Parts: sequence; structure tokens; C-alpha cells
Amino acid sequence: MTVTQTLESPVKKPTFQGVSGRRKFTDITATVLVTASLLIALVPLIWVLYTVISRGIGAISTGTWFTNSLSGLTASSSGGGVYHAIIGTLLQGLVCAIISIPLGLFVAIYLVEYAGKSKLGRITTFMVDILSGVPSIVAALFIYALWISTFGLPKSAFAVSLALVLLMVPVVVRSTEEMLRIVPQDLREASYALGVPKWKTISSIVLPTALPGVITGIMLALARVLGETAPLLILVGYAPFINFDIFGGEMGSLPSLMVSETANPTQAGTDRIWGAALTLILIIAVLNIFAKFIGRFSAVKSK
Repeated sequence: MTVTQTLESPVKKPTFQGVSGRRKFTDITATVLVTASLLIALVPLIWVLYTVISRGIGAISTGTWFTNSLSGLTASSSGGGVYHAIIGTLLQGLVCAIISIPLGLFVAIYLVEYAGKSKLGRITTFMVDILSGVPSIVAALFIYALWISTFGLPKSAFAVSLALVLLMVPVVVRSTEEMLRIVPQDLREASYALGVPKWKTISSIVLPTALPGVITGIMLALARVLGETAPLLILVGYAPFINFDIFGGEMGSLPSLMVSETANPTQAGTDRIWGAALTLILIIAVLNIFAKFIGRFSAVKSK
């Protein structure tokens, strides 16, 4: 065979049909498994939503549900509303958020921007991990021992908020920490190269870039603590009337209303339980939608 014939003869290219076939099969199998997992996960979610909506829509559709309290009503009386419980839930959540959000943000900023591999940073991370696994009843008992037994202060909604702080702070720290870590390091280095101080780089560049994710994490943490029941049962009594004093007296809330109505065997009590559950879901949904809008409008616009 001459050199010319060798150059002109077609070169046999290796075929990857077998590998391509296996890859296609693996891709199709993974797609089917992921889709099936999604559908399986959606089944209980849709079931829960359908059950709560179908059983609670009758209660919240009454004209007095969002404007009246249950003050003066007997166990078998129909009507009334959960205005007092909504006020109590929002007050406790607001006080908890006022304390938890700055504390969680500052801890997360320290861990990402300043701690590095320092001993204090490792200890802080370890303590946050431990706190994130504390059950709500343990947090309530701790506040009871500190706030009521040690300091001698009365049961109150503020004590409930302190217990909720212990549950909300680690979630805020973890979510904020992850959002800050995904901010490109190039943005920080470019700011430092321009002579911008570190604190101003964090406040003007890092935080605005991560703000949508940070807000989402805060709303998820707040949604988690709004439905907690153990701190309410231990640290404050249930009241069927409106109480705006968070430092004294009994106060109603949606979870405590549901627990209270479980002792009511009448149909009115059952309707109030499902109506309060649906109301709590609606409040959390509204908060999340509001957070989405804030995150969208506060996101850094790229030109």
C-alpha cells in the first residue's frame, strides 16, 4: 500500500453508540425517578391542603371570622371569630422577628466574612448546629426556668417570643450564611481594589447581592416558628379575647386556639380548629408572597 493510498483511505472513527445508548438510558431513568419522586412528594402536600381548605373554608367564610373574637361565647355556640388569635400570633411573631433577624444576620456575617478558621468561629458554628436541633419544648422549658423561675417574671407572650427566638435564630443564621457564601469573591476583591472598607463592602455590595435569598430564608424561619405550640402551652395561657399587652396576661393565638378547641366535642369546635388551621396557612402564604415581592424589587439590577 502506497503512502498516497494510505492518506486517501478513509479513517475509521471510533463509534460511541454503546456509550451514548447507556447515557440515554441513564438519563431517561433518572428523569423518570425524579419525576416520580416529585409526584410522590406532592401527594401528601395536596392532600393536606385539600383537607384543610375543604374543612376550614366554611368557618372562614362567615362574616365575623376575621373581625370578632370568641369572648363571651359558650363551647357549643357557633359564630365568633379569630381576630384575637390573629393579633396574638402576629404580635408574638413580630417580637420574635425583631430580635432574631438582626442577631441572625450579624452572626452569619461574622461567620462568613470575619471568622475564617478561628477558634471562636468554630465554636459559634458548633453552637448554631446544636441550637438548630433543639426541640421547641426544650426551648420553652429553658425560657420558663430562666424567665419565670429564676427572674420571677410572670407568664407572658414576650416569654413565648423569647422561646421562638431560640428556634428562629439558627435557621436565619444558616440560610443567611449560605446566601452570603454564594456571592462571588470577585465582587469583594473588586471593591477592596477600589479602596472601599470591608464593612462598607459588606453593607453595599455583599448584602444587597444576597438579599433576595436572605429574605426568603427569614420568611421560612418565621413560618416555622409561627406554628409552634409547645412554648404557648408552657409560657402563656390561652385567652378568647384580645390582649395587646405582650408582657402580661393571657393571650390567644392560632395554635393555642386549636389546642383549646380540641376539648370542645361540638361541631362548632371542630369548625374552629380547621378554620384556624386554614387561617394560619393563609397568613404564612401571604408573608411568603410579600417576601418574594421584596426580594424581587430589592435584587441588584444588572445593566
